Amino acid sequence: MTLPFKLRPYQQEAVDATLDHFRRSDESAVIVLPTGAGKSLVIAELARLARRKILVLTHVKELVEQNHAKYESYGLTGGIFSAGLKRKENRHQVTFASVQSVAANLEQFRDEYSLVIIDECHRVSGEETSQYQRIIELLRQQNDSLKVLGLTATPYRLAMGWIYRYHYRGFVRGSGEDQDKPFQHCIYELPLSYMINRGYLTKPELVNAAVAQYDFSALTQDRFGEYAEKDVNQLLSKHKRVTRAIIEQVVDMAAERKGVMIFAATVEHAREITGYLPERETALVTGGTDLKDRDLLIQQFKQRQLKYLVNVSVLTTGFDAPHVDLIAILRPTQSVSLYQQMVGRGLRLDEGKQDCLVIDYAGNHVNLHHPEVGEPKPNPDSEPVQVFCPGCGFANIFWGKTDRDGRVIEHYGRRCQGLLEPADGDGACAQQCDYRFRFKECPHCGGENDIAARNCGHCQQAIIDPDDQLRDALRLKDAMVIRCAGISLSAEGSRLRLTYHGEDGEELKESFDFTKPAQRTVFNKLFGRRVANGQAPKTFGSMDEVFESQVLLPSPDFVIARKHKHYWQVQERVFDYQGQYRKANEA
Repeated sequence: MTLPFKLRPYQQEAVDATLDHFRRSDESAVIVLPTGAGKSLVIAELARLARRKILVLTHVKELVEQNHAKYESYGLTGGIFSAGLKRKENRHQVTFASVQSVAANLEQFRDEYSLVIIDECHRVSGEETSQYQRIIELLRQQNDSLKVLGLTATPYRLAMGWIYRYHYRGFVRGSGEDQDKPFQHCIYELPLSYMINRGYLTKPELVNAAVAQYDFSALTQDRFGEYAEKDVNQLLSKHKRVTRAIIEQVVDMAAERKGVMIFAATVEHAREITGYLPERETALVTGGTDLKDRDLLIQQFKQRQLKYLVNVSVLTTGFDAPHVDLIAILRPTQSVSLYQQMVGRGLRLDEGKQDCLVIDYAGNHVNLHHPEVGEPKPNPDSEPVQVFCPGCGFANIFWGKTDRDGRVIEHYGRRCQGLLEPADGDGACAQQCDYRFRFKECPHCGGENDIAARNCGHCQQAIIDPDDQLRDALRLKDAMVIRCAGISLSAEGSRLRLTYHGEDGEELKESFDFTKPAQRTVFNKLFGRRVANGQAPKTFGSMDEVFESQVLLPSPDFVIARKHKHYWQVQERVFDYQGQYRKANEA
């Protein structure tokens, strides 16, 4: 059979990786390829090679149509099951379907399928009641060896973090103990920079806006990193001059450009933007646009009858217009996934296209090439930092902060993400390194656990919840709880005195006699193990060694003391606190 397309080397590698993985395992897998890498060709090749029934799912009709067309270009016939495309065919060996249509017609999918392929699989949640999970569960009832493969450019969700657990290069995604990921393995990944450097994608030119930008920093984000539409509209209504100036600059920079996509923050904002653009060259597409009108406007834009396409959250996936060479982002987002999808609309190759201008007017500060920490950003100042594991040497990437010289001064990682091969090599599975940068110590066996653990992973005993500890202490008249803002050290003979400073000026003190091994051991468990956020744990043998590392010693978030005759005796030090109580100096 003569194939209409020759797969690029990386596309063939992705296909080979899939075949190899599913020959060895039934566990779900993900392929990560940048927007514009040709995922539909990978899907078509896998579908061509399949010998049993497979189902290809995605969330928009444009992608259903695109993936189906690539498959049929091989001279094969596949079915389409999509209400949006007015077709409901499910008797072919390969069916291309929208997830909404299948979920609404589950009774028609009771055949035995061998493989489910999910395009744009970052949309799959871990919730059992989601449309994707309900479909997978039904198909598993017919075939308990069902294979599930996802493809995406952005394998993370803001509220979940990474959508898979294990990476084929030997590390674990996610710093907590959460195993509830929609996929188990990433089996192939290609970075955006690879595609650009080898000429598979157009180079993005990130341009600094030369006019005033929006400042969304005062707005409150939800857990997905997004903002309430009412709040955004209220802010934007005060900056109409800014919007007009931005659009004037966009029009000026678009003079020699072929296609311009503008991403607006809200429908109201999009209408205002459209009002500043040349009427005969501009289309506005929102979630409320009639589907027929939307298809017509998109077609006119693709045929270059229109130059400007303004949209609100509807053209980030499944939209292919290679001539687009200017992307203007006027909406705020903390979602790296969404940001990459927006920019990706302008990175496809086209005849005569040299680059794509990308202008961010919303101050999103997303690093297009190295954003993949995959966990929610703990605060606006965080950046990806590399942290080596003292246990196995693995180079972790966590959110953190650096000083002017680029040294890591703080990070938010919890557990090393390295995967360790079994020493005996008897075919046992690789295990995640058990080194923890932040941990909760079990009071029963002394074992280290994740800071969110409720039961010890070593002895299975219940671990006291820090919130319960604090709540109980606050109820007692003879107890003191301080929000610790820092510690200071002093020497008193052979004793090391620690002073815990509360944010309102309170102080609690305790001392450790370094001539006594038991007290040194307690100090080292509390403080030595946590030196430099656990990056450089130390076992201190003398007070002089402690003073040398003073700036790297951690402070607990809370200190609990009980009244003992005429002084306060420290009972508990709560490190790495996560809970309902405010920590020192937090707003």
